Amino acid sequence: MQALGAIDLPRTVVVAAVREEIAVLRRSLAGSDAGPDDVAGTVAAERLAETLARVRDRLERLRRSRLQPVINGTGVLIHTNLGRAPLGPAVIEALTEAAGSYSNLEFDLVSGGRGGRAAWLEQNLALLFGAEAATIANNCAAALVLLLRHCTGGARKEVLISRGELIQIGGGFRIPDILETSGARLREVGTTNRTELADYERACSPQTGLILKVHRSNFFMGGFVASPDTAELAALARRRRVPLIEDLGSGAIRRTETMGLGEHEPTPAEVLRAGVELVCFSGDKLFGGPQAGIIAGRARRVRALKRDPLFRALRCDKLVLAAMQATVDLHLASEPADALPLHGMLQVSCAELQERAARLVAALSGLPLEVRIGRGKSRLGGGTMPRTSIDSVTLDLQPASGALDELAARLRAASPPVIGHLSAGALKLDLRTVFPHQDAALADAIRQALES
Repeated sequence: MQALGAIDLPRTVVVAAVREEIAVLRRSLAGSDAGPDDVAGTVAAERLAETLARVRDRLERLRRSRLQPVINGTGVLIHTNLGRAPLGPAVIEALTEAAGSYSNLEFDLVSGGRGGRAAWLEQNLALLFGAEAATIANNCAAALVLLLRHCTGGARKEVLISRGELIQIGGGFRIPDILETSGARLREVGTTNRTELADYERACSPQTGLILKVHRSNFFMGGFVASPDTAELAALARRRRVPLIEDLGSGAIRRTETMGLGEHEPTPAEVLRAGVELVCFSGDKLFGGPQAGIIAGRARRVRALKRDPLFRALRCDKLVLAAMQATVDLHLASEPADALPLHGMLQVSCAELQERAARLVAALSGLPLEVRIGRGKSRLGGGTMPRTSIDSVTLDLQPASGALDELAARLRAASPPVIGHLSAGALKLDLRTVFPHQDAALADAIRQALES
């Protein structure tokens, strides 16, 4: 233990790593064909040095795997691997209050008895979307499983879905797999590029439990393509007396055109007005809140979902409820651009980013590093609006010596870690996804990387 030096990890973790590597060393020595003197001398010393190096490497990998803040220089605003939408000050304050004290999570302050969970939040979610009712699960995949279980009971096991909407989301999860998990049977209609209303009409049968529409939020198709609009599909669903459910994924609440984004993203309110019975989407994408799967639509459907035994297993805890409640309150107060970081990042002008970049270039002068101000294209990410890019400003780094990938690795090892991307012979750090209060920490991290 003394040979390892000071390590900022719990002693139990360090001891476990040492024991595992010593076990490897013993097995190696037991299988060695070296003589007894060699084992006791040079070979053992060399193996011990190698073991110490492996222990240090193992502990460093463990240390870096701890959840910790990073500086996002990738230009991807809703970066799934980096935690998606960051939360604003008011939401963080609500989280702190909920975490540090007791709350009326399931307590009725009027009657003094046990109360329902998240009544305020559910009422205001419904109000925000113009829905009869709303609730949340712990993520959008969970919300979709609940919806499918509810609508495919008894003999009505089939789910009609266009072949062009059988998407794969992050981490290798696919819509067909989610359908199978829920116990539903998939019935594909149309073709990959063209699905007509008549395709759904022909596929409807006594076994049809619902029609599922999945928004192509993480890819787009162009050219010879067609699909019925939501209102047409809703009219068919009403005639056949089956529910139409839509998974919107991205969670846009306002018209995206007013947020500086060129293309239109359908909102929950729009699809509900078009006749969808239930809609679900993620809480930590364009909505700007914590991870959650938000469900809105017909009151009787939402009530039935909440009676499903699986709902308890998929429900959100007090911290998510507190963060979501604060996020919804901000949306109702029409303050997301000022109070939710994601919306604020969308509004920052390139002129502001240019000024910050110039200050950073000055702060980094004198280092063995060429720093230029470049142009960038930020993206929303998180499976949201793949055709949309936003003009941005980058810091382009080129070290005087050493490879770019080595500099990138050193920045990932800095405190805080800095994540960028390699392009056009430089390590680029997109300032749209770096918060202004992180500029000093970013400059320090670059100095650390060059001095290490």
